[in-house]
Amino acid sequence: MHIFTSKPTALNPFHVLIKPIGPLCNLDCDYCFYLDKTEYFPNQNRFDMSDALLEAHIKGYIESQPRGTVEVTFGWQGGEPTLRGIDFYKRAIAYQQKHKREGMNVLNTFQTNGVLINDEWAQFLKLNRFLVGISLDGDEELHDRYRKHRNGKGSYQQVVRGLRCLQKYDVEYNVLTVIQANNGNHGRRVYQHLTSLGVQFIQFIPVVEAEKGKGVTDRTVGAKQFGRFMIEVFNTWRENDIGRVFVSHFDNALGMSLGMPSSSCVHSSSCGNNLVIEHNGDVYSCDHFVYPQFKLGNIKRSDYPDLIETPIQQNFSRGKPSSSALHCGQCSQRYLCHGACPAQRINQNGEISFTEKHHLCEGYFMFFSFIEPYLKAMGECLRQQLPVIYYSHFVKGEE
Repeated sequence: MHIFTSKPTALNPFHVLIKPIGPLCNLDCDYCFYLDKTEYFPNQNRFDMSDALLEAHIKGYIESQPRGTVEVTFGWQGGEPTLRGIDFYKRAIAYQQKHKREGMNVLNTFQTNGVLINDEWAQFLKLNRFLVGISLDGDEELHDRYRKHRNGKGSYQQVVRGLRCLQKYDVEYNVLTVIQANNGNHGRRVYQHLTSLGVQFIQFIPVVEAEKGKGVTDRTVGAKQFGRFMIEVFNTWRENDIGRVFVSHFDNALGMSLGMPSSSCVHSSSCGNNLVIEHNGDVYSCDHFVYPQFKLGNIKRSDYPDLIETPIQQNFSRGKPSSSALHCGQCSQRYLCHGACPAQRINQNGEISFTEKHHLCEGYFMFFSFIEPYLKAMGECLRQQLPVIYYSHFVKGEE
């Protein structure tokens, strides 16, 4: 397979999330936004990415990065990426080594539900230095409410077994916890359960599900509910776990309060540099915008720089700054939020609309307003080369 190249490199670094098994999964989570993507591939019953396409992507992705790029990250997701099997990823690593530039560091991230993680998988992931994200929504009762098998049975016990395998082999990992209407009132409970399992790195992802004719589903976390959840987690974290447990929302906000760029696309000022490639080579604007109107093309016929420059992607890139300017211009927390994820701007008809106010706007404002004085205090600690745990010396009323 050949990638036709009309531009040698992209203008800016970019990332491509890979769907090696398409939307297929061994779970049937109620809130999953990707399972129904099978309808975009009629008459297909297999969704395996071919080896030829795998190598074409790896070669094109590396070659299309701007000159001087010294590190690239390959992100593997699904569906459930373990369904593609270990041998597929062994070949991927071989292709990465074959095509990487001299001196280039190649990293791999891997998002899994954890059900199939066993000793063999954990050893492979450790040997090849994968950063693994594993999904866990709290304790067994909370987790099993929505994260189920097709027979309705919960997945908690299998996920924790997979987590223990990652810990056994010292695989670098974090836990991704989805905040929804059910666990959204239990911030402290969720956080304390995760840390009781030995988890030190946590990501929280709020669910905002569109529903045609209604707006959002009943599973969608409420705006104030989300804000209270994050504040409750923050307060629990700062009681005992500063410097021991790392929550991505807190780390990112601290960095941004110090003038650093967001490490998360959710709170970046713009979108457009995080594409997704499906199992058949189709490329879309973003993982949350795998819809026909956001299909950029296929790498069998176009190279990545050309796909990034398509009118579809350029219009998509302008969407977030425009919507932020419309709704966030006078917001005191804009510098930490930047309007959050455009995919969660849902109108009353249940449609994504860049001109709509963000569904969680009020919650983000609550959260960022609450933690802002603590961020400033922690920033002062860093400026004075003090451990962040001494933040209370710089917060009024906390001495």
